[in-house]
Amino acid sequence: MFRMPRHVFFLTAALTGLLLSACGNLLLYPEAQLLGTPDQIGMAYQETTFTAADGTPLHGWFLPAEGEAKGSILFLHGNAQNISYHFGSVYWLPERGYNVFMFDYRGFGRSGGEKDLDGVYLDAEAALAHLRSRSDVDPDRLFVFGQSIGGAVTTWLMAHDSRVGVRAVILEGAFSDFRRITREKLGEIWFAWPFRWPLSFLIPNRYSPERVIGKITPTPLLIVHGTVDSIVPFHHARYLYRAAGDPKTLWVVEGAEHISAFVPQRPEWRDRLVGWLNDRVSPANSVGE
Repeated sequence: MFRMPRHVFFLTAALTGLLLSACGNLLLYPEAQLLGTPDQIGMAYQETTFTAADGTPLHGWFLPAEGEAKGSILFLHGNAQNISYHFGSVYWLPERGYNVFMFDYRGFGRSGGEKDLDGVYLDAEAALAHLRSRSDVDPDRLFVFGQSIGGAVTTWLMAHDSRVGVRAVILEGAFSDFRRITREKLGEIWFAWPFRWPLSFLIPNRYSPERVIGKITPTPLLIVHGTVDSIVPFHHARYLYRAAGDPKTLWVVEGAEHISAFVPQRPEWRDRLVGWLNDRVSPANSVGE
């Protein structure tokens, strides 16, 4: 049986512990430089600035619907880069009749401040408040769509918001629990594998999606997850679905990797999502599939 020398054990544990204790450094990987702007591909958009509760200046893009808007979607992206990298996830929705408001968390893109997990939740609250306040948005026809860590933030936001005017919540590729996903990621690193359980408890779990997702009910919830997601394994969707209240829907996307259900190569899934959104904005339909 392999035995790690004691000095190596303690050094490894200490170094990994330092990494884990800096939760924001572990989970958030911002990029300041934008790849481009929507107008460069001929899309109308508005540069938008707003402020978080602690005074942090934030930046986003408002993509207006083509024609009369059916509703408006607040989009919360994943843990890396900035909105210009995640633009491809939602750029197609305005032509299908939906406004999209996407923004960068603090420390990302053109938003101010430093990356900070606690601060991300303040940013999400501010973004939703901003969307509700816009004169060109119907505050009674809102959706909140979060991908990856944005799905975790969306879950917490919707569990603690009044959800007035929010017709439905969409999560794609979301993980169920901060400590669970940490253990799984540590398990992929050979030197950290023996310590994945104790080290995972260094990660604050107060924002655990699985613990609060049940509070979203009775707002309709849609969970979307690819079966071959190597970043956030599919079983996280099962955990979230089991913990959620009704009405809830789970879409299993066979062969899809992380947050790739709505890529151009899967137009049928885009059509299905738009149909689901259309049903939710219909006054006659307020429950899931």
